[in-house]
Amino acid sequence: MARHYFGTDGIRGRTNAGVMTADIAMKVGQAAGTRFLRGKHRHRVVIGKDTRLSGYMLENAMVAGFTSVGMDVVLLGPMPTPAVALLTRELRADVGVMISASHNPFEDNGIKLFGPDGFKLSDADEEAIEVMLGQNLPLAESDLIGRARRIEDARGRYIHAVKASVPQDVRLDGLKIVVDCANGAAYQVAPSAVWELGAEVITIGVQPNGKNINLKCGSTHLDLVKETVVASGADIGIALDGDADRLIVVDEKGQTVDGDQLMALIGTQLAAQGELRGGGVVATVMSNLGLERFLGGQGLTLERTKVGDRHVLERMRSGGFNVGGEQSGHMIMLDHATTGDGTIAALQVLTALVKSGKRASELLHLFDPVPQLLKNVRFSGGKPLEAEKVQLVIAEAESQLAGKGRLVIRASGTEPVIRVMAEGDDAAEVEQVVDAICDAVREAAA
Repeated sequence: MARHYFGTDGIRGRTNAGVMTADIAMKVGQAAGTRFLRGKHRHRVVIGKDTRLSGYMLENAMVAGFTSVGMDVVLLGPMPTPAVALLTRELRADVGVMISASHNPFEDNGIKLFGPDGFKLSDADEEAIEVMLGQNLPLAESDLIGRARRIEDARGRYIHAVKASVPQDVRLDGLKIVVDCANGAAYQVAPSAVWELGAEVITIGVQPNGKNINLKCGSTHLDLVKETVVASGADIGIALDGDADRLIVVDEKGQTVDGDQLMALIGTQLAAQGELRGGGVVATVMSNLGLERFLGGQGLTLERTKVGDRHVLERMRSGGFNVGGEQSGHMIMLDHATTGDGTIAALQVLTALVKSGKRASELLHLFDPVPQLLKNVRFSGGKPLEAEKVQLVIAEAESQLAGKGRLVIRASGTEPVIRVMAEGDDAAEVEQVVDAICDAVREAAA
């Protein structure tokens, strides 16, 4: 069925416009609540949010929706997405909600839903909720309307959980670490977790005002964390995004360590300990060919999925893998969490740093990426990828790169953009291929 609300990662859009209004948020609460009213126990939903100004509006709307159909609500306040997944399970809730637009600017917001197992909803559940959004749903009898309460120890519970992913004998004493929380959901918990393990912590992006989330900071804007690491003489920098399910690392020289390098490190470290399951790592079609070649040289595989951490997670669960992620920094470690968790990923990197005794620049750059180029083409309507000329140019590019590179072209699931990515050993050839396809798409979209 065609989806009008759910995209690749829940519901997302500009607030007070389109699908991201208080009215729709309330209806989502009613629909999701109705979907998960199963059994005769008192039903419960856990709701967390990031630091966006619109979070207040959407949180209250969803409380109204859930309580109106008879669900009790537990409010966490600003907390990372993986914390919502964790506490949904711990509190024996029937559904979990994260109000966040991840790495997007503050004007956007979104709704992510989790089932009682702490995993993101299945396609079947999302489709059922889509249908319900167009229906008049039965409301609870007046004496069965839900209650809402806020729990004050949510931060402590999550900090304890992420620290439990670190071996008891590992301490971070002697390390100076820059922690950039993007003025987002982890602004309290991530620095606390790192400090409690013994590190000296320098914080940036920890003064949210409702409008500065992801603004020139965090995992998508690395200049500030790079400058801070170098200027302070720090050993390493960790940068999270607005809802803290992504991680990008910066070494002591200010060099970027992306999700591909992190997967290479964590995957090979676990393999050496005999703890890597599935025989390799799961990533998306956007991960660099250099990662695939590196893992192959270690006797490990790289399985690729469509873009989106939910697709990575689905393959991990079906194939018995315990490590997966995206080049953009989503890191999923099923031994510790049910969804991407930037703080847990950071602690695994810091553990490896301590155990190796090496500098970050020596440890974290495990392979040389193959030249890769990604360009976006915005369009106003239609289906430019189906145009005959575009198809012809794509076919020529695939033939040109055969055996020495890759081509990935896809429409964004969240905005009217065509993403064109190519990689290969010849950087000039890669650029020529990408530009030719982008030009063809622009002509078809005109």
